[in-house]
Amino acid sequence: MEQPGNQNPPSAEISPADNYPPPPPYPPQPPYPLTFDVDYPDRQLNRLTSFFRFLWIIPIGIVAALIVSGGGGESYEWSWRASGGGGESWAWSWGAGGFLFLPLLLMILFRKKYPRWWFDWNLQLSRFLMRVAAYALLLRDEYPSTDEEQAVHLDFDYPDAQQLSRGLPIVKWLLAFPHWIVLCFLWIGAIVCVVIAWFAILFTGRYPRSLFDYVVGVNRWTLRVEAYAILLITDRYPPFTLEN
Repeated sequence: MEQPGNQNPPSAEISPADNYPPPPPYPPQPPYPLTFDVDYPDRQLNRLTSFFRFLWIIPIGIVAALIVSGGGGESYEWSWRASGGGGESWAWSWGAGGFLFLPLLLMILFRKKYPRWWFDWNLQLSRFLMRVAAYALLLRDEYPSTDEEQAVHLDFDYPDAQQLSRGLPIVKWLLAFPHWIVLCFLWIGAIVCVVIAWFAILFTGRYPRSLFDYVVGVNRWTLRVEAYAILLITDRYPPFTLEN
C-alpha cells in the first residue's frame, strides 16, 4: 500500500510569460534645458541694506526698466543687415519685455532658424534681470552687476532649430496657461515668504533656508515657462515642480 508521504508533489506549470526576461527600465528623463540657482548666503546678510532694499534697488531698477521698455511695447524699428550667405534681409526688432519674441517666432515658423546672437541677447538679459530679482527678493545683498554672474546662476541650452516645431510657437502661450494660473498662487506665497524673510534678516541676519529655497524655486518655475512660451528655446513642456 502506497504511503501518502511518498507521493511526489505535482510539478508547477510554467507560464509561457516566464520564459521572457523582464522589460528593461524606462530610460531616465533628460534634465530640462534650463537651470537656475542662487547660492545660499554663507554669512549674515546686511541688515541695513535689507531694511532699505526698496530704496537701494531704484538705480539698477531704472536701468532694468529702460532695457525692458526699450525692447517691447510701442518700440518698432526696422533694420537692414547682410546675412551670412551674402544676401540681404530685414529684421524687425519687436520684443516682449525686452526679449526678442516675434522675430524668433517668425524665424522658426518660416526659416527653421534660431539666430545665435538673438539667443545670446535673451540669455544675457535674463541673467541680468534675475540678478536684479534676487536682490529685490532679499536672496542676496550684493548689488546687481550688469555683466558679472555673481551668485545667481542661470543657463539654458542653445536649441537645434531643426528639432523645433514650426507651428507650436504660435500656441505655446496658450498651452502654458495652466502654468500661469499656478504661478499666480505660487507668487502670492513667494511675496509672503519675502516679507517674513525681511523680518528674519533684520533680527537674525539670516534668510530662513526653507523660505529661500521656495522663492528660488518659484523663480525657477517661472523661468522654465518663459523659456518654453516666450524665449522658444524648447518644445518640451515645463514640469510642474520647483526643483531643477
